[in-house]
Amino acid sequence: MKDLGMNWKEIKETPRYELQGILNSYHEYNVLHSFDGYSAGDVAEMAKTKPEVRSSYSQYVTAQRALKRKTGQETKPQKFKDILSG
Repeated sequence: MKDLGMNWKEIKETPRYELQGILNSYHEYNVLHSFDGYSAGDVAEMAKTKPEVRSSYSQYVTAQRALKRKTGQETKPQKFKDILSG
């Protein structure tokens, strides 16, 4: 809880459901920003020495897609027919 800036007294006074919400949000934040600045190629290089990076990156990509879908930023893939018609 040090990362959230809460002291022991505040933790004890906060209802359990609020603490769970704060921790869930903090975890989601960490997942959403865990690979910011890295490309898929960078992750592939890191995965050669640390295979567990691949599963973490997969969680990151899944979370990013879900966030974009929720906020309406998701782009639909172009259809081949539309590309040909110009």
